[in-house]
Order: sequence, then C-alpha cells, then structure tokens
Amino acid sequence: MAERSRPDLADRPVSTVRMVLTLYGSRLRSQASFRTSFIADVLGQALIVSVEFLELWVILSQVGVLGGMTLTQVAVVYGLGALAFGIADMFFGEIDGLSAQIRSGKLEVLLIRPVPMLLQISSLDLSLRRIGRIAVGLVMYVAALAIAGFEPSAATLLLAVTAPLAGALLFGALFTIAGAMQFWLIDGREFANAFTYGGNYVATTPGAVFALPMRAFFTFVVPATLVAYAPTLALLDLPGPALIPAWSGWLGLPAAVLAWIVAGALWRAGVRRYTGAGG
Repeated sequence: MAERSRPDLADRPVSTVRMVLTLYGSRLRSQASFRTSFIADVLGQALIVSVEFLELWVILSQVGVLGGMTLTQVAVVYGLGALAFGIADMFFGEIDGLSAQIRSGKLEVLLIRPVPMLLQISSLDLSLRRIGRIAVGLVMYVAALAIAGFEPSAATLLLAVTAPLAGALLFGALFTIAGAMQFWLIDGREFANAFTYGGNYVATTPGAVFALPMRAFFTFVVPATLVAYAPTLALLDLPGPALIPAWSGWLGLPAAVLAWIVAGALWRAGVRRYTGAGG
C-alpha cells in the first residue's frame, strides 16, 4: 500500500491571524534588537506625554477646575485618552501616510502581494517607541482613577477595562478613514491629521470646555469625546454637559463598530478607485 503523502507545511494556507502575528512580530524583533535606540525612543515618548499633561496642570493650577473637573478627574481623562491613542497609533498610525506610498508608486508593490493591503500598510512602521506613551497613559489612568474616588462595581470595572480598547478601536478607524481619504486627496496627510491628532487633543481634554458646535462635531461626526471624556463621566459618576450625558460613556464600543463600518467602506472604495501612480 502506497504511503499517503503528507502536505508540505509550506503549501498550507496562511491564516489571517498567523499573517498578522508574523508581520508584526518581525517588525517588533527588528526594533528591539537596537536596545539603546529603543530605550531612548520610549523615554522620549514618555516625556512628550508628560509634558503635554503639564499644560493642563498649569491651567488647573490657576483656575482650579477645568470643564467642571478637578485635576485628578482631568488626569483620568488624559490618561485614558493617551492610552487609547497610543495603542491605536502603534498599530494603525502608519495608515495616514498612505499618500507617500501613492506618490512614490510603492503602492503597486503592496497590491500584488498576497497579503491584505491594509495589514501591510499598518505594519510598515510599527514602532515600539509608542510603548512610552502607552505606559505613561496606563499608569496615569489607573493612579488617577484610584485618587479620584472611583467606586468599583461589576459594571464600572467592565467599563474601565473596555474603555481603552474601545478608544483604540475608534482611533484606529479614524486613522483608516484618514488613509482612505488620501486616495482622493493625494497630498491630504495634513488634512487627515486634523482628524486623527486633532481628535487626540480633544479626547484628552474635558469635553465641556468646547463650544456647543465643536462639542457636537467631536461627538457625532468624529467621536473623540467618547474615547475618554464620556467614559470618565460614567466611571466617576459625574454629570455631563449638553450633548454628552454620563451614560454616553458606554457608547464607545458601538461607536467604534460604526466607525469601522464607515472606514471599511471608504477603504474599499478608495482601493477600487486607485488606478496607479501614473493616474
């Protein structure tokens, strides 16, 4: 009886999960090998986040309350926002640089590879230095919650854990939308940054300080206030301003799902529209 041939491992189809782990793993290993540069980059990112928070601390040292929040309550907002943005920036931050790939003609190389283009672009510059922002955000978030009088329950603990992930998904969708727009706006990275990095600024600031039209825009169009400010209201049982009630803190995950539906549709439309670097 002839021996049954065993399939070669190299011929087996590669799952999406394995593909993601392979791509991201290779990027992480290559950067971790340069330890001095890695440590310097991480410390630099941590310093940037700390200096940014000092801006809010200086304001609060003069007025005492910002948008109806004390310093520790603002620290919860800032820590949660920095944590969510740091995660999203690590895994999706390179997408908003799609215009450079289009102008250089490198996008064609990505299109012919048997790997989803969105996955390839998002892993082009997976930088470990963002761990500095993530670490500072996490420490600030946890410490400020404890100091601000957080009363844990099953519901609030669930929200405290899922809010950073929902916020990261929201920012990831914004990065993807910003990248997709560049199929139409070839030099649109700065325009796109207004929504991604501008959204980060809004997310790390108490939403009540913004005028009503701007508050509406960053809640219903670019839902940055749902990343950190609204969850903080729910976690600390604080009253919310007009358009951002405390219960809206639970809307981060549904908003992220809707944002990814829009992002996916725009991305597919952009890829279908793309006709090559020559026009």
